[in-house]
Amino acid sequence: MRRIEVYDTTLRDGAQTEGITFSLKDKLRLTERLNSMGFDYIEGGYPASNDKDEQYFRDMSTTRLDYSVVCAFGMTRRKGIRPEEDSGLAALLASKAKILTIVGKSSAFQATGVLQVSLGENLAMIEETIAWLCSQGRRVFFDAEHFFDGWKCNPDYSLEVLRCAIKGGADSVHLCDTNGGSMPEEIVAGVKAALSVVDVPVGIHTHNDCGLALANTLAAVDAGASIVQGTINGFGERCGNTDLIALAANLLLKKNGAYGLLLPESLSRLTEFSRYVYELLNLVPSGRQPFVGKSAFAHKGGLHVSGIHRDTKAYEHVNPDLVGNERRVLVSELSGRSNILARTAKFHIENDTKLVSAILEAVVQKESQGYQYEAAEGSFDLLVRKTAGLYHPFFERLSYQTTVAANTQGVFETLATVKLRIGDCVRHEVAEGDGPVDALNAALRKALYPLYPQLEAMSLVDYKVRVLNTEAATAAATRVIIESKDEDEVWGTVGVSENVIEASWIALCDSIEYKLAKSESNNIVNK
Repeated sequence: MRRIEVYDTTLRDGAQTEGITFSLKDKLRLTERLNSMGFDYIEGGYPASNDKDEQYFRDMSTTRLDYSVVCAFGMTRRKGIRPEEDSGLAALLASKAKILTIVGKSSAFQATGVLQVSLGENLAMIEETIAWLCSQGRRVFFDAEHFFDGWKCNPDYSLEVLRCAIKGGADSVHLCDTNGGSMPEEIVAGVKAALSVVDVPVGIHTHNDCGLALANTLAAVDAGASIVQGTINGFGERCGNTDLIALAANLLLKKNGAYGLLLPESLSRLTEFSRYVYELLNLVPSGRQPFVGKSAFAHKGGLHVSGIHRDTKAYEHVNPDLVGNERRVLVSELSGRSNILARTAKFHIENDTKLVSAILEAVVQKESQGYQYEAAEGSFDLLVRKTAGLYHPFFERLSYQTTVAANTQGVFETLATVKLRIGDCVRHEVAEGDGPVDALNAALRKALYPLYPQLEAMSLVDYKVRVLNTEAATAAATRVIIESKDEDEVWGTVGVSENVIEASWIALCDSIEYKLAKSESNNIVNK
């Protein structure tokens, strides 16, 4: 087994993603989590660029990490001055980071055409910068920017850049596919060429502009690279960087034990960690993200569900438990009997073929009206109960009304009135809210709490609206998905109507009905 070191640059390269900003607290929290997963190196930022990164390194200088080493990122000295006169290098030293990662041009075109220095001056800038930092007692990693583009055009110069970095004292050289335009075979050839002239570890840093960042990194590792750079969830400038989540899963699960990385328990925590970073940044996780996405092990087609029912290897390349994910069976108009049986196991109806067919028919009919049950397991549960004759209403919906009006100060006020019958009791309640749906939810709960105190443990966590037939303009049907949770689980419910308030009312009532039905079932089981 060959040990692969993992260099995370989420806090620096990942922060260059459009729409992503890390607060100082975010950076410190993520550093702690990366350390707990066993990442070898954490690139904390560029201390010469902003006060936040400077403060981050001040805080990290007094923080002990059990596993990871924090690296500070910076550039070579500017042309025409000595390293000890460069303010950017002074900021790097002031960061007190044990490892300093220096980026330099390894492309002749980039040196003369972009940086506008001679090829000789570029080599001197790289070697002198690294030598100066090493003389100050720091370890230095060298990022060979534009290495693969440069190597394809002028291989002798790009390899000379690596030699100069090592001559200056670099611990390792990291080959960068900065524009993200290289093919895997080009990556392999470039890595092998670099390994032929250096005697230090070679790293790989790829971008996803051709959708090949992960493939290119895997190819580099197979070719001999021993340090991999990337970001959590593939964040990064333009199309992003190598996704270290998918990279770790592939190296650990798909290479027959050839490689070791991170801490042993980290593989089973990949899903949780991936979603933690999305949550930290207030982003919606990518459902189709390999290995850890919500849809990564979701099965919708009836043939697929039938196959995994017999053997999960029929349509799953790995066991989702290995990466901390879970298998999901979806129900839709494309479903077959296998989907229904998988989703209704708790009702023990596998031998009732007529009932299974009736449920499938009901799903198809409802979806033709715009309903969708993939994210609405609560409404699907109620549909099964109604079709099987197991449903009884916990309350009767008599009427509801919402009003939105501006007061004398021009502030909008929203009121909702609901009227329900619960057994022989009729309850008529009014409540305020931040909008019509919030007010309806408040009034509904106000009416139900006295008789169903278990609803206190339930809350709404998400609300989504989708217009179904936009060509119908204001008469278009609307689908509302509401996500709710209690102390045990999270569930979704769905409502469809040409009136968004009506659709919301249907989904709200389903959410409460599901909670009450679930509580009733739990009480029966406990008794």
